[in-house]
Amino acid sequence: MTGKRDDSTIRVTYRLEIPALPGASLEKMAEKIASDQSTGTFTELPGETEEVRARCAARVVAVQPLESTDQPGFPRPEDPPGTHYLRGDVTIAFPLEAVGTDIAALMTITVGGVYSARGLSGVRVMDFDLPSAWACHPGPQFGIAGSRRLMDVAQGPMIASIIKPSLGLTPADTAQVVRELCEAGVDFIKDDEKLMSPGYSPLADRVAAIMPVIEDHQQKTGKRVLYAFGISSADPDVMMRNHDLVHAAGGAAAVVNINSVGYGGMSFLRKRSALCLHAHRNGWDILTRNPALGMEFRAYQKIWRLLGVDQFQVNGIAAKYWEPDDSFVRSFGDCLTPIFSEADCALPVVCSGQWGGQAPETFRRTGGRLDLMYLGGGGIHGHPMGARAGVTAIRQAWEAAEAGIALADYAGTRPELAASLARFAR
Repeated sequence: MTGKRDDSTIRVTYRLEIPALPGASLEKMAEKIASDQSTGTFTELPGETEEVRARCAARVVAVQPLESTDQPGFPRPEDPPGTHYLRGDVTIAFPLEAVGTDIAALMTITVGGVYSARGLSGVRVMDFDLPSAWACHPGPQFGIAGSRRLMDVAQGPMIASIIKPSLGLTPADTAQVVRELCEAGVDFIKDDEKLMSPGYSPLADRVAAIMPVIEDHQQKTGKRVLYAFGISSADPDVMMRNHDLVHAAGGAAAVVNINSVGYGGMSFLRKRSALCLHAHRNGWDILTRNPALGMEFRAYQKIWRLLGVDQFQVNGIAAKYWEPDDSFVRSFGDCLTPIFSEADCALPVVCSGQWGGQAPETFRRTGGRLDLMYLGGGGIHGHPMGARAGVTAIRQAWEAAEAGIALADYAGTRPELAASLARFAR
């Protein structure tokens, strides 16, 4: 959203789609949603006075038509053959007095009921424009600057890796992989999001095996690699015990499966946390994969940043998952767009099948922004010359990207990058 902030309202932009039936219009649908989600219902009420409406009624403040379509966003078998569908972005202002600053209230009033509105063939939450009162939420504790400080990386991309195989390694096995990655020269290592505290690798045993490796590497080299342990739990008390276990052992970061722990769990954790919180958004795809339904990342990530996410995974160019490159680029930019100040920006984590070959396009599409973590899994572990060469190849790829040199040319005197191109290029 653009324009001057209105501190008396919460403005939500929805992408609506409706069948172009007689009497239907985007304006009427927007007015219906505004009424249903605030003071109104299906009929007139004696208690819905002008005073009540002035204080708490939502109102439509903008309607921007978009290109119409002949295909509904989601099935509507009741529509007659040949039905045309109107599309547009509508912005509805909800009085701050009626919602307050509670996230559960925001999601209930402005989001939850909208999907059930009758007469829609598409509805997607595109953005929240939040008033200054919402700065009451803690936001990132470390963010970009703090992440750089913890990794001692003053400039350029932060090079990271993930434990592979994702599941099945014992704590001792994992510690050996950590040692190899530390020696390879990474700045950051993380547990896979699926790794929390399984029977074959309890968190306590994993912490006890890994932290001495981190300490030993720092003693030898002066470099303290930042390791993020998976601490997620649906029970906030268990999650805090996991947090305390990591912190007591000298750990400084945690992987949090944000959709699994929920808003309340994240709020509980952030208010007590001393760790840098690395967000994995698994489950977000349910909200966004159908472009006519759900929620845009721009809206979704604002809530999690306000709750305290420091680092946010956003996939990457030519990701191994379904997400188009354009969606990744938007997500990357969203993380770096302030809500209230630069301090509430989250470090974008470029991930999902990244090996270095995507570095030039990532650099170009993101406008040369280097405030990012570049996370390689198979692209590091699967390098034919070993993990050390995998990390070196990624660093060489980013050097080439920044210098504007084609990877094939830069690889001429750099065997690690050359081997990476031969193995992974497609």
